Amino acid sequence: MTGIGFRKDFAEEFLQSSVLQPSFLEVAPENWIGVGGYWKKQLNKALKRYPLFLHGLSLSIGSPDPLDLDFLRKVKTFIKETGAGIYSEHLSYAKCDNAHLYDLLPVPFTADAVDHVSERILQVQDLLQQKIAIEIVSYYTPVAPEMTELEFINAVLRKSGCDLLLDVNNIYVNSFNHHYDPYQFIDGLTIDNVSYIHMAGHLKIADDLIIDTHGEAIIDPVYQLFDYAIRKLQKDVPVLLERDFNIPDLAELQHEILQLEKIKRDALKEKSYATA
Repeated sequence: MTGIGFRKDFAEEFLQSSVLQPSFLEVAPENWIGVGGYWKKQLNKALKRYPLFLHGLSLSIGSPDPLDLDFLRKVKTFIKETGAGIYSEHLSYAKCDNAHLYDLLPVPFTADAVDHVSERILQVQDLLQQKIAIEIVSYYTPVAPEMTELEFINAVLRKSGCDLLLDVNNIYVNSFNHHYDPYQFIDGLTIDNVSYIHMAGHLKIADDLIIDTHGEAIIDPVYQLFDYAIRKLQKDVPVLLERDFNIPDLAELQHEILQLEKIKRDALKEKSYATA
């Protein structure tokens, strides 16, 4: 399965044509909960044709503020109403002292943060009565680290029991900016927890800095890292093509979807031959 984010920028064209053919759609629940009128009808039209996954933006799992339980109850209702198959969020924080920061900021790589984040994930999973998937985010400076990023992520997965959203582009971006080997990073992850993969483009703005943008085409090194991850996983998991702005023609998005499908199909086929 390879999906696309259902965005209002191209929703009408998408629903009226057969150029773009994803296996599923993804939305941010914050953008659709309580929406009525024209856009509610468009979403319902899409849901008749495609399964839905949710990828949240404002849970702020790493924040010191209490979790927004009213919002989570609305998410639970939205999941039930839409039949959404996955609810994922970011291993980051986006608000502090009730101020929304409108960014996904890194959580310190510390033992205290592992405990704090894991307890909050368990609280979310208990309220929703399902596992959630947590995404490895891109970051541009570490915050008072006591352990490596890899050790931090694995500790959160182990303590919370949540699933992992493997954002391959974020791993590539972080490895470039923080000078580590992305293949060794994937080797070190608790890979059995991966239930979802994101793929996207980025922008190189200096010789030593690239920014995760979701506004560019996927580059070959990220495709190659994706191929490696699929071979390492040895299982078929849903893959999302992220494109949040600078939207190209739908045919170009479909071309990227087909590339992702081919890479995954070839990797899994080789795996099946190796185990036959």
